Amino acid sequence: MQASYLEILKKYWGYDSFRGIQADIIESIGKGHDTLGLMPTGGGKSITFQVPTLAKEGLCIVITPLIALMKDQVANLKSRDIKAAAIYSGMTQTEILVTLDNCIFGGYKFLYISPERLATDIFRDKLKKMNLCLIAVDESHCISQWGYDFRPAYLKIAEIRDLQPNTPILALTATATPEVVNDIQEKLHFKEKRVFKMSFERKNLAYIVHETDDKGRVVLDLLKKLTGSTIIYARSRRRTKDMAEFLEKNGISATFYHAGLKNETKDYRQKEWKEGNYRVIIATNAFGMGIDKPDVRLVIHIDLPDSLEAYFQEAGRAGRDGKNARAILLYSNADKAKLKKRIQDNYPEKEYITKIYEHIQYYYQMAMGDGLGCVYDFNLEDFCVRFKHFPVQAHNALNILTQAGYIEYTEEQDNASRLIFTVQRDELYKLREMSAEAEKLLNALLRSYTGLFTDYAYINEDSLASKTNLTRQQIYDLLLFFARRHLIDYVPRKKTPFIIYTRERVELKHLYIPNEVYEERKENYTIRINSMLTYATDTEHCRNKQLLHYFGEKIEKNCGQCDVCINKRKEDQAEKEYSTLEKSILQELKQSPLSLQDLSLKLSKSLDSITNIVRFMVDEEVIMWKGNLLHIK
Repeated sequence: MQASYLEILKKYWGYDSFRGIQADIIESIGKGHDTLGLMPTGGGKSITFQVPTLAKEGLCIVITPLIALMKDQVANLKSRDIKAAAIYSGMTQTEILVTLDNCIFGGYKFLYISPERLATDIFRDKLKKMNLCLIAVDESHCISQWGYDFRPAYLKIAEIRDLQPNTPILALTATATPEVVNDIQEKLHFKEKRVFKMSFERKNLAYIVHETDDKGRVVLDLLKKLTGSTIIYARSRRRTKDMAEFLEKNGISATFYHAGLKNETKDYRQKEWKEGNYRVIIATNAFGMGIDKPDVRLVIHIDLPDSLEAYFQEAGRAGRDGKNARAILLYSNADKAKLKKRIQDNYPEKEYITKIYEHIQYYYQMAMGDGLGCVYDFNLEDFCVRFKHFPVQAHNALNILTQAGYIEYTEEQDNASRLIFTVQRDELYKLREMSAEAEKLLNALLRSYTGLFTDYAYINEDSLASKTNLTRQQIYDLLLFFARRHLIDYVPRKKTPFIIYTRERVELKHLYIPNEVYEERKENYTIRINSMLTYATDTEHCRNKQLLHYFGEKIEKNCGQCDVCINKRKEDQAEKEYSTLEKSILQELKQSPLSLQDLSLKLSKSLDSITNIVRFMVDEEVIMWKGNLLHIK
């Protein structure tokens, strides 16, 4: 291990040593090898590309589909005085160009980018001029059609390698089956296969499935019986709110979290839960990425996830401190029908997808042949009301059109306000005829934010209002005034989804949804749904073994702590006790015939337990009745 790697780890993260396979991956990347790292949730994936990048000259491009995670990691790196930026939907053309130019001129060490951005001419042109040292592909299972979250845009990654042929690639994922592991390396054009894999086994985590039709009562019982910080995963936003209210009414401190909440609300609730002010947080799968709370003792799923990959990641947020924890899945017979219905919801008929495409053109009044490169705000609710669609099916049809390459549909993102000065600092001081309020705001901006003349900075209008004793509306109006005078480029906060046309509008008869986007994906999704249902209903095989087998890992021993292992142990114990009692009954009857009451007294066992075993022994013709007395046959 190069001393510089450990020095970097200590300097920026405060750790004295690497964990698990981190060191192996870093060494491999350091030697220029294409590398695939399989690290379960909480394994410290980001360290594996951040440390070697800081040890080298040049820029690391990080490709990830998770915009929220992108923003979190950029903020985290900046807090450590490491220069990082991100490009994602909703940014203006000017912002994108400024960011890319800063990458060329060495202004950043890390550039986070969505896979969809790779295909743009602007990005490819700028990429040729960048000094790259590493390409890191997070959530790399997305490149495989066998993966649970396939994204066609990931296939463009191999193309950009041709523009930077000497740059090594690091692919990372938390969950991948053996087929996906091979597919990732093939699709990313690895020069040679090189995989580092942590065992997915979590010896401190007990996997339990509890069958019940009254999930609320079971959750309440579990929380009263068990202690510690808890995450409850639910399928819908409404369900998170209802469960939080139910628990609060029953004396358990709880809050809820989903993607529809304001950023401030999400940050506050996450912080309060992490600090222990709420014991329970009920969340959709929008919660958990990048969350580092080691002392979660319990993760409960009140709805079944779509796949074992998703379940394994979410369940894995329990017990990261190495202490005993439980992952409990609540299952009812109704869940099977609900899970099967998701197949139809996620893959509506092709005719329906065509209709959605047609209605988008009407929605934006898009002429035939137009559209390429156009970016529009998109209000799914308004669109569905106007054209009489159900939101779930419409949302998934838009995702399929994205995968087929016609549009890029991004879900709701909360983008904070940002600005950059378009004049030099000395020009500001030459300005005349500026109000006292305007001067006050300019001074507050310059004091509060750094790098405003070279890059866009995220700003908070409420904070600026507090510092200047102006109202938020005054701040907003003044910023618009500065923008009109060409002093700044100001992008106000916006919370909205986007639709970006990645190609011109085509006639419906030419709209083509390939088999690999629809039929094959639907088949793979059905297989994952069935694997999830098998896991929930299999009461014969150790839960830990089932999960590890799914990910291609073989172990000999049962875990001894899942519900299947516990029930088998109880059955074995009951069988042992039964055998012992049967022998005792035979010994007593050898001495003399006895009634049930006499046997119960002699063996100090309840009349019920004696009656049950005697019935079995009579049926097996081991003993028999004569009158009211039992005899050996």
